[in-house]
Amino acid sequence: MPSGREWTEAERGQWRQWWESPQAAMWDESFIPAVAVMLTYFGKILDGSANANHQMEFRHLATSLGLTADGMKRLGWTFQSGGGDQ
Repeated sequence: MPSGREWTEAERGQWRQWWESPQAAMWDESFIPAVAVMLTYFGKILDGSANANHQMEFRHLATSLGLTADGMKRLGWTFQSGGGDQ
């Protein structure tokens, strides 16, 4: 995680979850600042201090990083189900 501030346990857990997501396979180190900014907005949303701009920017970043269904669609990403013979 980027240095420069203290991260809460919830933020650390979310950071891990995002970087372990299938979408993260498409990210490199240049995405660290964008994910960190999104995490900052995430923290504000969790603690109730987010304003409308924070929430809008969080949604924009999540979409641009492919973390939403709409973002995945815009990026042309699909995931194969691992469900076997269905």
